[in-house]
Amino acid sequence: MTIKITESNKEVEIHLTDGRTLRGPRGTSVEEFIKALNITPNAPIVAAVVNGSLREMQYEINTESTIMPITTATADGARIYRRSLTFLLEFAFQQLFPKGILTIDHSVGSGGYYCQVAGREILSGDDLKVLRRRMQAEITRDARFVREEIPIDKALQHFKKLGHEDKIALFSHRKKNYLTLYKLGDYMNYHHGYMVPSAGYLRWFDLEACEGGFVMRFPRRHKPTEILPKKDYPQLLSAFQIYGGWLRKLGIDNVGALNNAISAGRAQEIVLVSEALHEQFVAEIARQIAERRDDLRLILIAGPSSSGKTTFSRRLTVQLLARGISPFPLELDNYFVNREDNPRDENGELDFEILEALDLPLLAEHLKKLTRGERVKMPKFNFKKGIREAGEEIQLREGQLIILEGIHGMNQRLVPKSLLAQSFRIYISALTQLNLDRHNRVSTTDTRLVRRIVRDARERGYTAQATISRWESVRRGEKRHIYPYQENADIMFNSALAYELAALKPFAEPLLRQVPYGTPEHIEAKRLLAFLEWFLPISDKLIPENSIAKEFLGGSVLKNFKWWQGSNNQ
Repeated sequence: MTIKITESNKEVEIHLTDGRTLRGPRGTSVEEFIKALNITPNAPIVAAVVNGSLREMQYEINTESTIMPITTATADGARIYRRSLTFLLEFAFQQLFPKGILTIDHSVGSGGYYCQVAGREILSGDDLKVLRRRMQAEITRDARFVREEIPIDKALQHFKKLGHEDKIALFSHRKKNYLTLYKLGDYMNYHHGYMVPSAGYLRWFDLEACEGGFVMRFPRRHKPTEILPKKDYPQLLSAFQIYGGWLRKLGIDNVGALNNAISAGRAQEIVLVSEALHEQFVAEIARQIAERRDDLRLILIAGPSSSGKTTFSRRLTVQLLARGISPFPLELDNYFVNREDNPRDENGELDFEILEALDLPLLAEHLKKLTRGERVKMPKFNFKKGIREAGEEIQLREGQLIILEGIHGMNQRLVPKSLLAQSFRIYISALTQLNLDRHNRVSTTDTRLVRRIVRDARERGYTAQATISRWESVRRGEKRHIYPYQENADIMFNSALAYELAALKPFAEPLLRQVPYGTPEHIEAKRLLAFLEWFLPISDKLIPENSIAKEFLGGSVLKNFKWWQGSNNQ
């Protein structure tokens, strides 16, 4: 073999994950390489993983690389699409209503963001039509989004001129000395994360009036080129409105304001008031149950993963005990069918989250007997053997309520029809509304994922990589079995705490840094680390032992709370 010095090749090869190879000039963008493929995927391609790292379409390839296109049918692609559409909305709104103040508030279930307007009257139907046309004009001409890195002091000057106090508060705590901004014409703003290269990618959207504001609609991942029919979510909207009121009481409506409060030594105050607001709401739910106690037999609690259901149910029990009501906790997991009878999903894998994984006839029989005051031989599921075994005998006192906690609690098929009218349903989720600023949302899903990473590491010994790898499957189950039924709730409890990401940060960051480079989970870990950078940390020692946050941080006084011992086993 002869080795010799040669000139650098002016071309570079990229290798796609499907085995194809492309060659092009060094410095060619990802976008140009993907256009050369001349493919029409089912979902728009909006980014790519290049040598193990997520990159924008504008990213230039200067070395031999392996590329995997990212579409809007993926979590990363969907985030890029929605973030870019938000940027286009801001641009069009500023062009048409320069005195108005636009806030991107929270997500809605059928695919969209609820938006509010201040500084002028609510946008009318005609206003929304004009705004939609303005956005569409930029899409038609495929206006380019220009990415710029500028010094942080220059960025602060820019936003001071615009009077964006939320961004000034956020950026004043930034450790890096630069900021990446995006421009469309003369409009320039910050968005946390990557964008599409131009407006032409954003063909699927709509604007619809909604109570007190409007909704910017976009496709869901499973239907990436469709706007799904709008659904009404009055319970969810109410929960967000209540939480927004809590944030106003705290004087914290964005992460910059939270960081300012922490810097000013107000962390303890923020924690105590946040916890008081939670306790006040739990007490209110207990009051409503107590008022209906003669008509109720069941309390059903449901919500997605890492919502704090366990701690909430025990805090609710404490409040009920204070009112002379001693509920019996019925563990739904004990009603799993034997593993050999468990249904399988479309891939042939055991599906433990489907409703039919439970022995519904046996559950119905036991619920009827228990509510009639009859003695019942309870089942006990042996998870090691995968079979249901005999448990203890239970007989409830007259009028004693049953607490049933599980993902299917809002599904009307879970309990017998005869008991539906005697059920009080509570939906719980961490509906985060403390956004980075008025244009950069904090995803409710991200809050729950950070919670789960911290808890899984402490209680189960899982790495962050392991938790992240399971998360997509968890989310898929939630979309099928939880979210479609959330509006069946009598009341929604928002378990989010304004301060919690600041408390979770010192625990989550070391775990996320251990995710190996080059793995699919590393991309998500890197994204979460960049997100957590915005929060100043607070000590978990400031948090009360009965807090929902302690379910994830550890040290919860309610973990081993067994109020029913000695009162129901007869």
